[in-house]
Amino acid sequence: MSLDLTPEEIQALFTRSDGSYGFARWGRPIAPIVFGVQDETLKVVKGAIEAVATLAGQPMAETDPELGSNLMFFFFRNWDELLDVPDLDRLIPDLAPLVARLLAADASQYRAFRFDDTGAIQASFVFLRMQGAMAELPAETLALSQAAQIILLWADQAFAQTSPLAILPETGATILRPEIAAIIAAGYDRMMPPSANDASHALRLFARLQGQAGPQVGPEQ
Repeated sequence: MSLDLTPEEIQALFTRSDGSYGFARWGRPIAPIVFGVQDETLKVVKGAIEAVATLAGQPMAETDPELGSNLMFFFFRNWDELLDVPDLDRLIPDLAPLVARLLAADASQYRAFRFDDTGAIQASFVFLRMQGAMAELPAETLALSQAAQIILLWADQAFAQTSPLAILPETGATILRPEIAAIIAAGYDRMMPPSANDASHALRLFARLQGQAGPQVGPEQ
């Protein structure tokens, strides 16, 4: 399947609501931990992270030397449960006001990132409120979507209208949209910078997509 993306479409995926461009990829091995799920779901989430990391060529690890785990997933039913998590306020500044804003917005998910001195992703924290439509999603679909959204720093509205996932009509399997998978792979090209704040970066991504076919990435790959 050939890719039909314009430089402007790629740029839009990394252009924030305030108009600024921002790209970052992981600068260290990803060491995930998942809270609030059964062992069966835990395996699904870690499998999805591993599939997307493999696509990117990004190594994974059991532990991070600084944080122990640098990718933390929290599954819960109510936002105010976060206020009872020990030491979470040390990882997430201004946790109480943030929880209040998320409650007021009736948000279903929130992602926070930390960055190193090069601007690369150092850590990520994913919060998923399992109520309503979020709770109805199959674990494989939810896990793959979230893994795709933490492997790069996308724009805050990048997937507000269109999911990063697609369904194969032949099998019904859920995969990353080929163009999203291709952008992830291009973003981790060793000749690309770990972070960028200039929109010309999107042109470099576009150049690496020319002549490519979008890889198929699903939870079990």
